[in-house]
Amino acid sequence: MAVPLIDLHRQYAAIKDKLDKAVINVLEHGQFILGPEVAQLESKIAALCGVRFGVGVASGTDALLLALRAAGIEPCDEVITPDFSFFATAGVVSRLKAKPVLVDIEGDTYNIDPSLIEKAITSKTKAIMPVHLFGQLADMDSIMQLAKKHNLIVIEDAAQAIGASYKGHQAGSIGHYGCFSFFPTKNLGGAGDGGMIVLNDIDGYEFLKILRVHGSSPKYYNRVIGYNSRLATIQAAVLLVKLEYLSGWTEKRREHAKIYDAALMGAQIKIPVVKDYSYHIYNQYTIAVKNRYELMRVMKEKKIGHEIYYPIPFHKQDCFNDLGYKNGDFPITEKASNEVVSLPIYPELTQEEQEKVIEVVKSVSM
Repeated sequence: MAVPLIDLHRQYAAIKDKLDKAVINVLEHGQFILGPEVAQLESKIAALCGVRFGVGVASGTDALLLALRAAGIEPCDEVITPDFSFFATAGVVSRLKAKPVLVDIEGDTYNIDPSLIEKAITSKTKAIMPVHLFGQLADMDSIMQLAKKHNLIVIEDAAQAIGASYKGHQAGSIGHYGCFSFFPTKNLGGAGDGGMIVLNDIDGYEFLKILRVHGSSPKYYNRVIGYNSRLATIQAAVLLVKLEYLSGWTEKRREHAKIYDAALMGAQIKIPVVKDYSYHIYNQYTIAVKNRYELMRVMKEKKIGHEIYYPIPFHKQDCFNDLGYKNGDFPITEKASNEVVSLPIYPELTQEEQEKVIEVVKSVSM
């Protein structure tokens, strides 16, 4: 029996009629660009997060990029962000010719270590961009206190954390901007790329709406140089259907996580650590093992889906050589990148499949 890392066909099959109807409705009304479903989704995501506004954009990467622009990040500015994340987090900073200033992570949550942020702040620092990795929020109280002290903007990379919360506050609602991805494998995923920025500031909201349409307002009159970054209406229609199921899907992920936790406790495995302040939504269930490649060899042999998020820290990426970091500068990140591996945890995972995953993992790690 093969167990995929994720099976989007199962999700589609369960809600096929609603999804098909939503897509056909867009095809029939023909408003493919910024149609009514986009505004509906923006309103509903904003309400979910407990903020005033949402702005749909073409991808989670663009959400980060446009949020940085709205925050006023310019060439030579510095943005503090963790060394351990998906490439887009640091990549968007460099695309604006600003400098990503990297900080090591906590050894338990894999999120940015707030105790290391202040010493990374310089006169050029303009923003902090924490990442809520794997579905658990970073320690936002500490981050917001530092931001207030040093007059910095906070942009939450919440691409993996929709529906997660910190002390009752939803991901994306604590900083000045919150950025989400609707990549198909996310907890709330579309049928292609998509993203959203959430915020409370009216001026930022109006500017973001201009940025996503080439910087024009009104049409053909360009105030700034912007982007072609609009959330497709069909994607919004798909996401509106799926949004109805998000809380239930999240609970299934959390149930699977509890089963993994209980079964893997005591093995030579580091299971996810959940902080008291967190409501974890398990975009990934990520373990750490010293014999990772042996485990992956056996999992591949037994046809168990798995993935490394992430094998190469930013400071070791060739494109960031000019940042001047070296091996050993981020010891916790380097350890994580050598040990982490993620297991199947999607809502439709069956009991039999999960038991097989556990059996295989324990056979290598006991």
